[in-house]
Amino acid sequence: MKIKRNSTCGSLNIEDAGKTVKLSGWVENYRDHGGIIFIDLYDRWGITQIVFDPAVSGKASHEIAGSMRSQYVISVQGEVRKRPEGSENTKLSTGFIEVYASELEVLNESKTPPFDVYHASVVNEELRLKYRYLDLKNPKLQKSMIFRSDLLNTIRNYFYKNNFIEVETPILTKSTPEGARDYLVPSRVNPAKFFALPQSPQLFKQMLMTAGYDKYIQIARCFRDEDLRADRQPEFTQVDLEMSFVEREDIISTVEGLFKEIYETKLRKNLALPLPRITYDEAMLKYGCDAPDLRFGLEIVELSDVFQKTEFAVFKGALASNGVVRGINLKGLGTQLTRKDLDYMTDFVKPFRGKGVAWIRMNDDGPQSPIIKFFTEEESSALYKKMNAEVGDVLIFLADKEKIVCSCLAELRKFFGKKCSLYTENDLSLLWIVDFPMFGSNDKGKPEVLHHPFTSPKPEDMEKLDADIYSIKTNAYDIVLNGHEVGGGSIRIHNSAIQRKIFEIIGIDKESGERQFGYLLEALDYGTPPHGGLALGLDRLVMLLLGLDSIRDVIAFPKTQKATCMLTNAPSEVSSEQLEELFIETVNIE
Repeated sequence: MKIKRNSTCGSLNIEDAGKTVKLSGWVENYRDHGGIIFIDLYDRWGITQIVFDPAVSGKASHEIAGSMRSQYVISVQGEVRKRPEGSENTKLSTGFIEVYASELEVLNESKTPPFDVYHASVVNEELRLKYRYLDLKNPKLQKSMIFRSDLLNTIRNYFYKNNFIEVETPILTKSTPEGARDYLVPSRVNPAKFFALPQSPQLFKQMLMTAGYDKYIQIARCFRDEDLRADRQPEFTQVDLEMSFVEREDIISTVEGLFKEIYETKLRKNLALPLPRITYDEAMLKYGCDAPDLRFGLEIVELSDVFQKTEFAVFKGALASNGVVRGINLKGLGTQLTRKDLDYMTDFVKPFRGKGVAWIRMNDDGPQSPIIKFFTEEESSALYKKMNAEVGDVLIFLADKEKIVCSCLAELRKFFGKKCSLYTENDLSLLWIVDFPMFGSNDKGKPEVLHHPFTSPKPEDMEKLDADIYSIKTNAYDIVLNGHEVGGGSIRIHNSAIQRKIFEIIGIDKESGERQFGYLLEALDYGTPPHGGLALGLDRLVMLLLGLDSIRDVIAFPKTQKATCMLTNAPSEVSSEQLEELFIETVNIE
């Protein structure tokens, strides 16, 4: 390389006029204006206009410049000059200068890219993922990757200042049930045995507390073989922390301090502390889900009491089946919503098992709806009062099993919040959800833990382990940003007898418990202190802080919706020799 750069394509300004600089980068585009060739040269830091005037660059360099195309890699040397008046580009930090090239070196040529790498967002995503090394040149993706890197530095520095120790835990570990399927790795030296890739470092970080490390942090790679969506990937990154001799408030305070620092340093915003808190029960009642978006209102209203004696068949049938009637006042949105919008709600809720949505439009000349003729005057009066109904509002209702009503109204609430522009992407809503139920019932009516089996019950509910287990609240907490859970944690069980009791309740007998978790149970018998922690989903957090819609836009080399890598064509078949070494025989599933 003859011309070694001494500056970057984003660092030059009017004060550098007259200097001789050396730049290296990629050709973004090429323009020939009557024998004067202009090339936009870019690198990670920005873009600079290069001018090839044969009177300055010489005939040979000028001819070479004329043959260059997009994505050629070049180095140039030249003089920084102020752009002629009227030709400045105020959108660029380098838009008031240009570099008149005196020397040129072509470091590598490029085939014509399959898409415009600077405007790749309009390109089919599969094509972008197939050529991800080109897609990553896009300024939007580069901004995401740089923000992610800076955020990681902020996180690490925060925990370092607060006396945390970063410890790496194993990637090849033991398969344990944690709510999702494990990715399994066969062991060549131990035939017919398998490692699992970690769904989280949960058990190892608990054992680090036994070991006396007190404050642990790890930027941990985790793996879950589960169905994907826009904010989920099979491999993901957690900011994982654990602390000893703490209660819930200590964990919450530590995490709030981290978010305050993130808001101030990365978003230039102030974060008022303490953050709001909502119990799980309140979140389900008012918002229909345990990760509510509080950037707008549209709270759910319980209406079952209003219709206890109703003769309206839909509501009456739901209540007779131990269901509920609940609604939302779409406050002041009557003029924005058409009859078509209201009728569409029935189709909208079908994927969430909803059978239909009733509505009442509050017009100047009185309520309008196909259902009000079925209500008594007393019911109508109580309904309007409870929902604070006024002219210009639209009231919507569902009647069904509580779980279905919650799900449908939660989705309708989000739908109308976005459709009616009740918030902006710059708005941020951060809060805690606390006091989760510990147990629920699975499809067979058997108890199952709703968090993970290492979460401790709240101290005041500990005695209920031998009685009414479904009324037990856990010492768990989730942190929610704009309607997405970005982190969750709990105070852990640090007593082996209680841990065995939890296993027993969820159907893990003593033998199975020892086989799957024996090393943890034994560690708990060696002086494990009270401890707790939390894990933040880094990928999802970056996505939300940048106001993006897909987690794939904050991961350098993501998988598709079908958990495949378009770039490398993974997963792929392997040779029969490799399978024989691992003592694996494949089955033809066609």
